[in-house]
Amino acid sequence: MAKVGLVAGDADALCFCRSGGGAAVRCVFMFGVPSAERFGGRQSGTVARAKPCRNSRCDGGVPLRTAPIDGDGADCKGLLGRGDPENRRLGGGAAVIRTTRRTFLTGGAAALLPKPSLAQSKPRIIVVGGGFAGATCARALRRADPRLAVTLVEPNPIFTACPFSNSVIAGLRDIAAQHFHYDAIRGEGVAVLAEQATKVDPQARRVTLRGGSGLDYDRLVMAPGIAIRWDALSGYDEAAAAVMPHAWMAGDQTLLLHRQLEAMPDGGTVVISVPANPFRCPPGPYERASLIAYYLSKAKPHSKLIVLDAKDNFSKQRLFQDAWRQLYPELIEWVSLSSGGKVVSVDAKTRTLTTDFSSYKADVANVIPPQRAAGIAQIAGVADSTGWCPIDPATFESRLQPNIHVIGDAAIAGAVPKSAFAANAEAKMCAVAVRALLRGEAPPPMKLINTCYSLVAPDYGISIAGVYHPSGGQLADVEGAGGVSPIDAPAGFRALEAAYAQAWFQTITAETFG
Repeated sequence: MAKVGLVAGDADALCFCRSGGGAAVRCVFMFGVPSAERFGGRQSGTVARAKPCRNSRCDGGVPLRTAPIDGDGADCKGLLGRGDPENRRLGGGAAVIRTTRRTFLTGGAAALLPKPSLAQSKPRIIVVGGGFAGATCARALRRADPRLAVTLVEPNPIFTACPFSNSVIAGLRDIAAQHFHYDAIRGEGVAVLAEQATKVDPQARRVTLRGGSGLDYDRLVMAPGIAIRWDALSGYDEAAAAVMPHAWMAGDQTLLLHRQLEAMPDGGTVVISVPANPFRCPPGPYERASLIAYYLSKAKPHSKLIVLDAKDNFSKQRLFQDAWRQLYPELIEWVSLSSGGKVVSVDAKTRTLTTDFSSYKADVANVIPPQRAAGIAQIAGVADSTGWCPIDPATFESRLQPNIHVIGDAAIAGAVPKSAFAANAEAKMCAVAVRALLRGEAPPPMKLINTCYSLVAPDYGISIAGVYHPSGGQLADVEGAGGVSPIDAPAGFRALEAAYAQAWFQTITAETFG
């Protein structure tokens, strides 16, 4: 009988191997496996290991259970009721190899990539966008083969991370902790240009920069992130965002929302407007509501928070709502789509949000509007009528333009959510695919893992995990894999997941930016 095992190529890219009966070993790469800390390792020497679980599906010592309304994918189908959770184990029952933080940080994707065998000419690869997807992919390509001429085009010299920016809004974290530089990426031989890409010519294989100069490429990887759809919500434009911040791209808007909360009198009303899917970070609005509620409960306990939602279900819903009942009773009110929660217009002058059934006057209004792939994706012709970018799930190559790959939040990635973890994992998969295509080879079969943590309070964490593979022309859930935190976990378990969240952020930013 064939045997299946999990082989560590590095801590963030593992390989499922099948062998038996003298047949050749066949490996399937998996990307996006969490760090050692996620699997019960130490965080700052203070957090105990999670105990291994028996007869239940676990995420490296952290038991996960199914929540029938929880989902993280683009259409919230992520991990809906998949049978008996007793029979669901990460990776279809294969053991998870524990790895050290050192292995995770130094291994990268290089251990899994094919050995260099290119001709003398240097293939030119341009990566547009220096976030979790683009920066990771640039490093992974250079580690694959130092002879690759990799150029990262990113106009901002400092990257401001969105994960944990909700903690900045709630006054729990300084914005400086969200800042990352590109020095380590330059040190690995990637040419980092602080330039704006303004045009892409797919036929000539050329990227034009703001200053007018151009870069030719053999393969182009686009990781442009998101843009706000300013035409999608009546009354909401860039001027309105200066009064009713979206804070959905970390930086000045993050600080603006934080200052507004500080200035609001006790007894005030905070209103958060949440769009329909798809948008960046599906659980993000609910983590934001949670941490703002935490701030209000401590500093302005007579205040109220209302969440107006264009959906009836959301990611980790049972976990969030159970926590709200425990921690913030009477403080948070969630208004679903069917209850009239979809915001159809806003008035920045009066801070009023209007739905089909009612109007809400806010002291502080956080309007998270509909989104799309950033402008350069539209210019390059890789975005379709939805505003997002259709891709081949095995290679991330655009379905609309040859020799261009799209990764991260801009891509239509099927069941895979738009998250930093997924972007990092997609980048490694894309690097493997690009390397193989440059050699005239078919990319190896691969699977992708995503794990998303959310903080409901500084010491209260919850998570969701999923495993995905190319199927039916898209990235689909691997049946029997993934899940969410248990609904009935004790306080110590929630504190442990909060610590895991902190360790995950430290690890993924170090792995991405050095």
